[in-house]
Amino acid sequence: MELEELGIWEECGVFGCIASGVGPSELDVPHVITLGLVGLQEARGQEVAGSRTHCTGMGLVNHVFSEDRLKKLYVSNLWIGHTRYSTSGISELGNCQPFVVETLHGKIAVAHNGELTNAAQLRRKLMRHGVGLSTGSDSELITQLLAFTPPLEQDDDPDWVARIKNLMNETPTSYSLLIMHKDIIYAVRDPYGNRPLCIGRLVSVGDVHAKGKDNSETEGWVISSESCSFLSIGAEYCREVMPGEIVKISRYDIQTLDVVPRPGGDPTAFCIFEYVYFARPDSIFEGQMVYSVRRRCGQQLAIEAPVEADLVSTVPESATPAALGYAQTCRLPYVEVLCKNRYVGRTFIQPNMRLRQLGVAKKFGVLSDNFKGKRVVLIDDSIVRGNTISPIIKLLRVSGAKEVHVRVASPPIRFPCYMGINIPTKEELIANKPEFHDLAKYIGADSVIYLSVEGLVSSVQESIKAKEENENNFKTNKFHAGKFGHCTACLTGEYPVELEW
Repeated sequence: MELEELGIWEECGVFGCIASGVGPSELDVPHVITLGLVGLQEARGQEVAGSRTHCTGMGLVNHVFSEDRLKKLYVSNLWIGHTRYSTSGISELGNCQPFVVETLHGKIAVAHNGELTNAAQLRRKLMRHGVGLSTGSDSELITQLLAFTPPLEQDDDPDWVARIKNLMNETPTSYSLLIMHKDIIYAVRDPYGNRPLCIGRLVSVGDVHAKGKDNSETEGWVISSESCSFLSIGAEYCREVMPGEIVKISRYDIQTLDVVPRPGGDPTAFCIFEYVYFARPDSIFEGQMVYSVRRRCGQQLAIEAPVEADLVSTVPESATPAALGYAQTCRLPYVEVLCKNRYVGRTFIQPNMRLRQLGVAKKFGVLSDNFKGKRVVLIDDSIVRGNTISPIIKLLRVSGAKEVHVRVASPPIRFPCYMGINIPTKEELIANKPEFHDLAKYIGADSVIYLSVEGLVSSVQESIKAKEENENNFKTNKFHAGKFGHCTACLTGEYPVELEW
């Protein structure tokens, strides 16, 4: 929860939809896009929203894509959309995606989730080639690189796979992309798989809840940063776009065009904080539900940091699965001590620090009858600076808590991220300050213990490893060539690629 107060966020979410079949489709693609973006915007971006054809604006999807605006847009069989937080480039309409440019073969539109680790180098390279840039977003760099004609391409025969592979050779990470050209959507994930991307199949509303869905009619395809919004739009989860994979999605089928390997057999580097905080708990990554991983983190935390107490509770809401796992393992009751004001949005959506602080103050009510005179274990997903957890602990004590022991379901954040997470400087992080050596006293708790890095990694990878052993296909699956792993750079300072400035 403290990630919100400090203003740490994931850059954005992308969503695409294409109707299946030949001729005009009855599928209302613009409304599917709008509902898909609403599902993503809850977690992944509330400053800017946009889609191709080109409806863009600042703020919530429901405001940008109002019914009146949707009625004025032409009916299309395919769209891509985007919600955004600011990481590279400030929050303004000029940085709104998708980016659209004219090429020799018509317009392309690009929606991007992530942040390029060598953006400054690419910016200089493009400018040396005479390419002018109109925004501060590295998503524009991607679009301009895709507009370059590969050396072996003929003027009348565009080779989009070659263009995409050229982009992937220019920058190792971090990106999940949707590229729209004419009647095709290309879905691309960087070879390290740092940012998520998945594919769903649109079926009739009745079929999505029924068994035997293989016999249902395919109305279209959707591509999303998270699977959490699929059910609400009548789509079933199919699979992830694998690291390095280039997928072509047309009205007729889905094809894997190529898989770009990682250099030197490096392990994959999916962002581990997607599991900890950023993703919705009902999303699926790497064949496992985020909720289940968070619960395992709580179970592991209970093994690493038990304490004599009367009840376990949570700072709502992203830490709730971990709190349930902790309570189960310690055989303590799980009891709510705070209630969240659901009419106050997630505080980190406000870029202004003063507005964030006011949001935190309005956010919680206290259920004092549940914990008066009792020893409380309070589970949080993170303590970044300590400014948010301190008033909560004070509130619990004033309301009658006998003791407050804080347990954190992730390790301390010590390093900046350069791959799509807007983490402030090292000096702003509590884990790098002198106060960290006596953190319990600093925030007013009786004790504070974080989950270890090893505990987090094992909780995330436990189910993946078991599945690979059962299926016995890890080494033969072309998508998983090389070792798998997760990016823990913000925790350990070990980045998956060499950073270029």
